[in-house]
Amino acid sequence: MTYAEEYYHVINRGNEKQPIYYNKDNYRFFLNRLRKYSSKGKQLVIAYCLMPNHFHLLMKETIDNHLKKTMLSLQTSYAKAINKRFQRNGHLFQDTYKKIRIENNNQLLRLSRYIHLNPVKAGLVNVPEEWPYSSYHEYAGLRHGSLPATEIIISQFPDKQAYKEFVMDHLDEDDKELDKVKLE
Repeated sequence: MTYAEEYYHVINRGNEKQPIYYNKDNYRFFLNRLRKYSSKGKQLVIAYCLMPNHFHLLMKETIDNHLKKTMLSLQTSYAKAINKRFQRNGHLFQDTYKKIRIENNNQLLRLSRYIHLNPVKAGLVNVPEEWPYSSYHEYAGLRHGSLPATEIIISQFPDKQAYKEFVMDHLDEDDKELDKVKLE
């Protein structure tokens, strides 16, 4: 069950930790589907990061229990398209998805940082702006996309530069406080 006005960390990964995106077009297609189904389901996408074998979404529910419908539509649509495109069968995703309720504003801010640092921590890039499949670009003012609702996080900082410093100041640290909202 999800509740309106609550925030959730939504996570899923490839079956047997296999890739779920095979090329740039797959990442773009997933983001287009995310835009389509989150707007239909009335969720706000606050932040996201698409990794080769998993994704992180920070979502705000606006209507009780609609997140389930949104995620089912998103993942089913994406998996069917990938299976057809690459002539594969079976499950693309490990599970339906995992959702964890965000308990407070401090956790919300730190989770946005965790999501944006994910490709750096995984060793895919040196700095978050090098990873194109993340909402960090909107947060840092490097791209003017319309998918993430950045104002919820950015409004808590003097400017985008302050948010960038909030992220980069913790580049080499693990945030143990977030262990309960991470994918295991």
